[in-house]
Amino acid sequence: MLGLKHWMMSYCYDVIHDDVPACQKHKQACERFLRDMDRAGSKDFPYVFDEDRAMRFFEWMNLFRHTKGVLKGERLQPHDIQVFVFGNVYGWVDPATGYRRFRKAYWQVGRKNAKSQTLGAVATYEAMAFGEGMSEVYIGATKSEQAKIVYKEAKAMLAGCPELKGKWREAYGRITHTKTDSVIRALSKEDQKTGDGLNPQAAIIDEYHAHLTTEIYDVLDSGMVARPQPLLMVITTAGDVSGPCYRVEYDYVSRLLDPADQAENEQYFVMVNELDKDEDGNLIDDIRDEKAWLKANPIAASYPEGLNNIRARMNEALEKPEAMDDFLTKNMNVWMATGEKKYLRADRWKSCGASEAIPFPELRGKLGYLGVDLSSKIDLTSVGFVFPLEDGRYAVRGHSFMPEETLLQREKKDKVPYSRWVREGWLTATPGAVVDYRFVQAYVMEQIEANGWKVQENCFDPYNATQFAQNMETEGFIPVEIRQGIKTLGEPTKSFRDSVLEKKIIHDNDPVIAWAFGNAIARADHNDNIMLDKQKSRQRIDPAASIINAFVRAMFDVEDTSSDVSEFSKEDFLKKLWG
Repeated sequence: MLGLKHWMMSYCYDVIHDDVPACQKHKQACERFLRDMDRAGSKDFPYVFDEDRAMRFFEWMNLFRHTKGVLKGERLQPHDIQVFVFGNVYGWVDPATGYRRFRKAYWQVGRKNAKSQTLGAVATYEAMAFGEGMSEVYIGATKSEQAKIVYKEAKAMLAGCPELKGKWREAYGRITHTKTDSVIRALSKEDQKTGDGLNPQAAIIDEYHAHLTTEIYDVLDSGMVARPQPLLMVITTAGDVSGPCYRVEYDYVSRLLDPADQAENEQYFVMVNELDKDEDGNLIDDIRDEKAWLKANPIAASYPEGLNNIRARMNEALEKPEAMDDFLTKNMNVWMATGEKKYLRADRWKSCGASEAIPFPELRGKLGYLGVDLSSKIDLTSVGFVFPLEDGRYAVRGHSFMPEETLLQREKKDKVPYSRWVREGWLTATPGAVVDYRFVQAYVMEQIEANGWKVQENCFDPYNATQFAQNMETEGFIPVEIRQGIKTLGEPTKSFRDSVLEKKIIHDNDPVIAWAFGNAIARADHNDNIMLDKQKSRQRIDPAASIINAFVRAMFDVEDTSSDVSEFSKEDFLKKLWG
């Protein structure tokens, strides 16, 4: 019989090779597990997989019985997807400390896939069996009724478990483990429970898609700082894209799963079960295809009663258009589309990176353009260089700057490895609490001199850049003000994306720039002109914006790289751009 580790590896191979119906993100989660197994215990990845730790949770889960449905009264037997999810959550440990690897977990799955039952097992395990004394376990929701669903499920599971008789009590809205004095409580904004003074060992966010703000999430997350190995568990279906679950969490966890994306968080486990979409957000899977239902419903679509329930809801949705949105979000786990569009897919940008087969070109003596996005002095400041090449391509390089005193705070908030990027040379931490633009100017001058580039134009966003532009002008740079509107940026922004898609861009695999383009959201006008939208982009896009600023000028010179840019006045440029 296979051990748990080998079973999970075999399961991953079955998923990846389509022997188990699964969406793209499900496959990516399996690929992530296999990558982690390959590097387990290494210098760069210290975590190891402990089968005994994982099995302890499943043995606990097996103590309980189904409280409702066709299996009522029978002992819980974890489904394959539950084995994979919670084998990960509870199996990975740091051998140096003995603490669990994953401090956060996100599982998005269709309704009626045993979410409440699963969360009930997690809540009771964290309070009574995980091993942390005086644990506080909270079930968070916006409404008291929703928060109490899992609470009541946990209570019913305990009541039906003779092995735990006399080991717990319930009163005044809390379940207490008598031996350790650990508690399970429901927490909701509706009850006006603010979370002050909480010290959660585990926090369960049920149906996060229904939360209009991050208030409950933030209260529970911030309360965990004193715990050595807390767990924040989010289980949700899809919903409306206006909420923080989609805008913040779904976007972030999708990037964690995507191997082409630079986002990285080794302590966050992710599983998403949904129907697949193409790059434009259109469904690939046919909602009438019952085999596709397994992608979003690995449990509910695996037995006759569950299939009948989904089938009935689909038939109703097909007859009643007003019911279709609910069917798509709750049963097919599809977030409802909005006007927000990703500017560029991470894999498309990655495909333009230099490699052994296609090396980054020698730029000594080449004509290039400098783009600058200074933003605020307390945030990320970026410069970009774009060089038109004789073969019709563009070579792109860049660099970013961040205040040294705020770097760690920003790293925690933005959830990106700024410190590592500083060590690797992609980012410069400037002394103090604000970016000193003299460092930016000095970097630009040093790079041009050291590499022998011919860069004479400073293409800048006028916001916060007046003094910088004047200083650069004294160094001989021609100031080119790039007005930040669709009239100026529409054609260059679209042209740059087209160049990426046609692989006419080559870059040096700068992870900061890759991260920025992965963050970028495009805003379109009624004529389908586009520009990067800083307000809607969920993370910083300054490195991408600086490159677009440079590309505004570079795109006009790709056919004649021998042109002397000093021959072009600012007026000539504007006439050429706007006709």
